[in-house]
Amino acid sequence: MAFAHIVTHYVRHDAWPEDGSLLRNAHELEDIPGIMVNGRLDFQAPIAQAWGLNRVWPRADIVIVDDAGHAASTTAITQELIRATDRFT
Repeated sequence: MAFAHIVTHYVRHDAWPEDGSLLRNAHELEDIPGIMVNGRLDFQAPIAQAWGLNRVWPRADIVIVDDAGHAASTTAITQELIRATDRFT
């Protein structure tokens, strides 16, 4: 129920950035390191979007998890998120 409430809030308030705005403004990220963790089977955030951002964000790395989709609760995604976070400590 909590998840449905959050999603409904975002949809109702049109709380997503305009299409293409992240790529257009990626220059603002140029000095910020980042790691994108993306499941190969993620249909909500297709891997092509991560690849596109990776091309214009020079300090970002991309980690592709072969046997995962979008859910952060997937063991493989969780492990990669922890590994990514540990790189910044």
